[in-house]
Amino acid sequence: MLLMKNISKVFRTEMVETHALRGLDLQVDEGEFVAVTGPSGSGKTTFLNIAGLLEEFTDGEYLLDGENVRGLSDDARSRLRNRKIGFIFQGFNLIPDLNLFDNVDVPLRYRGLPSSERKKRIEKALADVGLASRMRHYPSELSGGQQQRVAIARALAGEPRLLLADEPTGNLDSQMARGVMELLEDINRQGTTIVMVTHDAELAARAQRNVHIVDGIANDLKRG
Repeated sequence: MLLMKNISKVFRTEMVETHALRGLDLQVDEGEFVAVTGPSGSGKTTFLNIAGLLEEFTDGEYLLDGENVRGLSDDARSRLRNRKIGFIFQGFNLIPDLNLFDNVDVPLRYRGLPSSERKKRIEKALADVGLASRMRHYPSELSGGQQQRVAIARALAGEPRLLLADEPTGNLDSQMARGVMELLEDINRQGTTIVMVTHDAELAARAQRNVHIVDGIANDLKRG
């Protein structure tokens, strides 16, 4: 599903060269749930951005679902990202002036899907996260946990093969965080591959694998 070999990422300015990733090797098989942990500044966000085709890497090889992404044009990367990847962010990134239905609809419109197909996907995604009855509500009318569920529904509506979650429980209390984690586990059981960056050791321990990134190098801590 996801295969990175000797991935390096170097940020350069006129005076400084910063190595965010140093020969990172990682394989995530289809259907796995992998938690990525590590201290601040270890390279977790850079890794996630590269995995999500949001950022290019300096050296190495990255195969996404068997396709080598190195050297792809911006348009080709965007098409691949839209077909294969869903994103969940710590900050929800919901549009406050749109109701839940329209928030989930936004990325589907960018893909040019017909309205009937979009409606079917949106209603199913919101039902899957337990918010079918709230689809005409606005983000401000929801709790933090419910807003994160909308963000998950927005990602699911695109029917991604790979779901990338960046601190998806970071803005939630412990009870809401457990609810979101249970939802992600259920999504994973249905076949979606998930890679989740988290600082929460309790949640990381529930994943099938823990990958710890330190100084831009990945180390497997647990494999189920």
